[in-house]
Amino acid sequence: MDIMRKLSSKNLLVFNLVLIGVIFGFFLAFLSFSCSTPSRTARAQENPVIIPANALETAESLQTAFRSVADKVLPSVVELKTVSISRQQVPNFPGIPWEFFFGPRDGQRQSQEREFRSQGLGSGIIVRQEKGVYYVLTNNHVVEGATEIIVATNDGKEYPAELVGKDERRDLAMVSFKTADFFPLAVLGDSDEVRVGDWAIAVGNPLGFMSSVTMGIVSAVGRTGGPSNSITDFIQTDTSINQGNSGGALVNIRGEVIGINTWIASNNSSGGSVGLGFAIPVNNAKRTINEFINSGTINYGWLGVSLNDPERDVLQVLGLEGKRGALATQVFLGSPADKGGIKPGDFITHVDGREVRGTNQLTMMVGDTKPGERAVFTVIRGGASMDISVRIEARTEQAAADNKKLWPGAYVLPLTDELKTRLDLDRNAKGTLFVAQVIAGSPADIIGLKEGDRITGVNGETFRDIAGFYRLLREKTDKELWFEFIRGDSPLETLKFKK
Repeated sequence: MDIMRKLSSKNLLVFNLVLIGVIFGFFLAFLSFSCSTPSRTARAQENPVIIPANALETAESLQTAFRSVADKVLPSVVELKTVSISRQQVPNFPGIPWEFFFGPRDGQRQSQEREFRSQGLGSGIIVRQEKGVYYVLTNNHVVEGATEIIVATNDGKEYPAELVGKDERRDLAMVSFKTADFFPLAVLGDSDEVRVGDWAIAVGNPLGFMSSVTMGIVSAVGRTGGPSNSITDFIQTDTSINQGNSGGALVNIRGEVIGINTWIASNNSSGGSVGLGFAIPVNNAKRTINEFINSGTINYGWLGVSLNDPERDVLQVLGLEGKRGALATQVFLGSPADKGGIKPGDFITHVDGREVRGTNQLTMMVGDTKPGERAVFTVIRGGASMDISVRIEARTEQAAADNKKLWPGAYVLPLTDELKTRLDLDRNAKGTLFVAQVIAGSPADIIGLKEGDRITGVNGETFRDIAGFYRLLREKTDKELWFEFIRGDSPLETLKFKK
């Protein structure tokens, strides 16, 4: 009775009416807000994002350009599959378990020859076609040691190929395959016109993903170094290049080949691309293409000097500060340089009027000179500039390795206080030049000069600095050569070398 009386009380009735009113008010407010506020989709339809017509047109034009490059280049870039076969002697244990654990009973271990097959992968560029034979340019390291070579083309076909020629010094090679099918030839551009910031597009088969196209820019030109100290400069690019891209094409925005992708620099254990790719400029390969096809061999020009990029203190003593070039520290006796009149200590600045920026470039310039042709070398000797005409000869491994003709055969450095500190020598140690290297079998080696010796004189005459040392070599050693030097604390003389 009490409960029913409380539920029907006037206060509870008022409370219920207020509660119903609040709920109804919230409902009306929510309904009103929903009707007055458009949805996100509705707002997007009422205010669509408009892409500027000129921006869209520019982007589509660039996209069309990249599509055109891919359509043009892909059919002329192939995949190279190689197999290298090696044979090795391996132990044979026919008497298991006795011979496995204790060896042959007669004391003679038996062995057998086993064949091992290793597979390789790379890329190549179709550059020439003659009478149904297609010629493919690639890197030497792609096909080096290969006993089987297969060319796989962009349309999925495969052809057996054979090696035409190889050039280890520039890491280039050429293979050929025969077919009646048609394949377009790559258009070779002019790598001398390449500038930093140009578009760079790599076409090849990275990690076996055939006919891949990646895009970037030219990061630098004229890079030197690389694997095996190749005698070429490189185009550097941030275009993604990985294993398998080697031998493939680096092209410009016109689809012209400007380089042959060759190597990458990587700071991770996987050897993957980190935006440091390097390509051989195509102009460095154009003569190679013709020589491969015509003879299968490459003939390099040979000057017959040992070159060095001297340190700043050496340049200062020689009066060459601010000069660009390469220092001839040694000259092969009887070489083109010797016959022409180039001497140790000559600083070569130009070849046929073209500036020499360092030893690598000079090596390439001489190598590109055809044997039998004359070249004019501008040198600085004793502070004076002069031109020397030299008839270049063909380079042979035998001539380039004949150390007994390398004159004088010692690489020297000024014995400065800094060098004394580095060598842990007494500050009062006597001597003008420190012998940093003696070439085995050279005249300097034959007469008894050693690394670590400190030279004080040449043929009985003293000198003040490295400039005086080279002057004496030029002027006082026509018939014979010997050195005065200090070894330890003892002043000594070498034997005499008769020319």
